[in-house]
Amino acid sequence: MALSRSDISLVDLAFCSDTVECQDIEYSLVLNAIKLRYGHDFDAYAQKSLKRRLEHHVEKNGLNSLTDMIKPIIYDEAFFEDLLNTVSVPVTEMFRDPEFFSTLREKVLPLLKTYPNVNIWHAGCATGEEVYSMAIMLEEEGLYDNCNIYATDFNGGSLEHAKHGIYSYSKMQKYTENYYLAGGKKSFSDYYDSHENGIKINSKLSRNITFAKHNLANDRVFGQFNLILCRNVLIYFGKQLQDKVFSLFYESTLSLGYLCLGSHESLNYNNTLMRYDTVFDKYKIYRKRK
Repeated sequence: MALSRSDISLVDLAFCSDTVECQDIEYSLVLNAIKLRYGHDFDAYAQKSLKRRLEHHVEKNGLNSLTDMIKPIIYDEAFFEDLLNTVSVPVTEMFRDPEFFSTLREKVLPLLKTYPNVNIWHAGCATGEEVYSMAIMLEEEGLYDNCNIYATDFNGGSLEHAKHGIYSYSKMQKYTENYYLAGGKKSFSDYYDSHENGIKINSKLSRNITFAKHNLANDRVFGQFNLILCRNVLIYFGKQLQDKVFSLFYESTLSLGYLCLGSHESLNYNNTLMRYDTVFDKYKIYRKRK
């Protein structure tokens, strides 16, 4: 049964005779509450995955149904921020997929060195680990002082975490291994200090980083970039939203600029592919044509 947002109200639930139909209505009501209250539009996200995450949040908070979330979504911003953490899946790590970073270091950064200024966009930066990984790599390659990094996410809580640059000490062994596999040239411990809650990334690494809110689903072009990284974000979007985001990236990329996607993402089934050259298909690195 196809339902438009304008057709749905809480009254509809009283007349549901089919459990699946009722659950679909509840799901639509929750998405509509989020859209009306905060402007986040999840209609084009991968719906099965999104629904599973919303249902997990119901269970996590000891609620009885999806509609039990509507009131706290509207009136409790802390509840909504926590919900965003569930929905947006801010999972990342420093030098994630080390071979990708090694390839970027060896094949892409030397070409970026030929520009007087380099603008880099980390779209969907989550809690910032890959942003600081990029800063470390640029520092080691003598390129950082000519770069501006814009790190964006629609999740305010994740952005605050990223700005502070504080991470669990228990993750440092894995991050250190990734760093060396990615071609690290120094001691990884040179880039962080001890902190009561773990480790804190050296403040010098954030000197050219701007963290800001940006929603790939709704927001527009805000700059022109030599390199855009959006890794392991688009897998959570539906096809229509993916197409929209790829168009956004194309409009935001300078001629001969680079676009980097996650290992399970690709331009192969998108119309914008003809506007790029595939530089390293294995690592999903593309270059915009002139």
